[in-house]
Parts: sequence; structure tokens; C-alpha cells
Amino acid sequence: MPRSRTRLLLILAWLLFWGLMVSTAVQDFIHDGGREYWKPVLWETSSALTCTLLLLAQRRMTRQHDALISSPPRWFARQLAWLPMYWLLFTPVAFGMRHAVYAFNGQAYTHTPWPETFLYENVKITVFFALFTGIVFGLLSFHAMLEERLRAAQAQASLREAQLLRLGQQMQPHFLFNALNTISSLMYSDVQRADAMLVQLSDVLRATLDVGERHLVPLETELRILRGYAALMAERFSDRVSIGWHIDESLLDCDVPVMSMQPLLENIFKHTVEKRRQPTAIRISAQRHGDALVLRLEDDAGALPTGGASPGIGVRNLRERLDALYAGRAAFALTALSPAGVRAEVRLPCAS
Repeated sequence: MPRSRTRLLLILAWLLFWGLMVSTAVQDFIHDGGREYWKPVLWETSSALTCTLLLLAQRRMTRQHDALISSPPRWFARQLAWLPMYWLLFTPVAFGMRHAVYAFNGQAYTHTPWPETFLYENVKITVFFALFTGIVFGLLSFHAMLEERLRAAQAQASLREAQLLRLGQQMQPHFLFNALNTISSLMYSDVQRADAMLVQLSDVLRATLDVGERHLVPLETELRILRGYAALMAERFSDRVSIGWHIDESLLDCDVPVMSMQPLLENIFKHTVEKRRQPTAIRISAQRHGDALVLRLEDDAGALPTGGASPGIGVRNLRERLDALYAGRAAFALTALSPAGVRAEVRLPCAS
């Protein structure tokens, strides 16, 4: 809750409290047979005005100690120093107003002897002071908690931003290294194909530069990068790979993590296509399942790692980014297909 809103609510509560006090005093005065209604109004408004002035002075002079709210004994000690001021000033100021107004109307304001009046009024003002101080402490503690939560959320967001940036920087050099390696393998055996692949790599890099430092991009943009990479690799393995695309066009506006599909396709080429002489069929799909966008990359010849082998950098990177971006609302799974093949599936929230 903003401090300005809290201040407004306090003012309204203060006015309502004293409005009720005045109303009650007037009703009691009428019940006792009184006719001059201004008298109970004067009694309560003089107390209200005096309390307001004292509370404002206390708050103004002790505001500098708000940082001590995390140490309640020290904070309350600073407030307690003001209690004698209430004892000394409340009764003379409030009763002085009453005497002045009565005198102005040609009457005398009578009350119990001063020692009894001071004792009675100081007991009341002590209770009032304790209630006010407790309320201020509660409000300051509440706002301190909100500000601490906000700082924690901002720190977490900054940490996540740094983490995503690190992961993105980790991914792009890895992708570039593999692409250049592929081109290097063709430079001396097929110059035209190497040149075509350089042009294709240029298009892919242009597409990645277009997304800048964004972590989420529309599926359409992600597919543009993926198709470029697929064309780049299919050029190298043109005699033993085929790629089928099955894309639901209505999902192209859904946001996905940038370069989330490319490392999965790269894994297929690295762990399956490069190691086989027989043709490999790859199927790439983007479909809707309920409110989820499901991205799948499948091959018909791969196998899952065995013997507790750790996942590659691409898979590990993708898992970390999904966790950072979606906090458990996204899922990633690798599944063995029968009789052979591996399916990599990414499940993302997509309400549009």
C-alpha cells in the first residue's frame, strides 16, 4: 500500500474517531438535560485539536528515527521521550481553549481542582499516546516489510536478468562455434557449398541480432532462426537427413525463449546425424495442448544417453532458462521412441 494512501486512510480514521467522540458527548449532554450544544462540541474539539498538534509535532521530530523500526526497543525509547511533553502541555492547552471560549461567551468553565484534573487527563493522554505510538509502529513495520519484499523482488529480478544474460552469452558462442566448424569441414572439399553455408550463417546471425537481448520472442521469430540453422545443417548433410515441419500457424504469436529449439536440433545433428551413414528423418512441430504450447523435435534413430551421462550444454542451458523465466510453469522432457529415436519436448504456457 503506498504511503500516501496510508496517510489518507489515517486522516479519515482520525476524523471519524473524533466525529464519534463529539457525537457521543453531545448525546450524553442532551441526555443530562443540557441545551447549549456548543459546550460538548468545544470539549471534544479542544481535545482533538490539542492531540493533533502534539501528535504532529511528535511525528515530525521523531521521523528521523524511522530507520530504528527494526530495533523496536530503541524506536520506542525515542517515542517515550515525548510522553512528558503530553503530560505538560495537553491539559493546559486543551483547558485553556475551553476557558477562553467560555469567557468569550460570558461564562466560566468549571472543572475539578487542577491536581485532580491533571491526574485524570494525564492518565487518559498516556493511554492515547500508547495507542497512537503502537499504531505508528505497526504501520511503519508494515511499510518496511513491503519495501523489503520489493527490494528482494528487484534483487531477484536483477539476478534472473543476469543469469539469463549469462546463459544467452553462453549459448550463442557455442552455436557459432558449431556452425563455423561445419563450414570449415567443407571449405576445401566443396567451396560452393561452403559459400552457400556462409550466406545461410549470415542470415541466421542477422536473425539473432534482430532479437537483441530479449529473452522471449514470438514463435515466428524463433522459427526463423531455427529454419536458418536447419537449412545450414541440411546443406552439410543433404544426403542423409530430411526435416519435416508441422507448425500450427495460429501459435506464431506465442512467446518462447529465444534460441530454445536450436540447441535441441543441434543435439540431433551432433549425436545422431553425424554418427550415422543411413538417412535420418527429423520432425519439428509446434502444437497447442489446452493452454500450453508444445514444441517437439523428434528423430527416428537417436538414443538417450546411458550410464548416467550428463546432459549437453544445450539441454542444461535450456533447463536453466526455463526455470528462470517460468518458475515451474514450463516443462522439458527427453523421451525414447520405439523402435528408435528421441523426442525432445518443451511445454510452455500460451494463453493467446
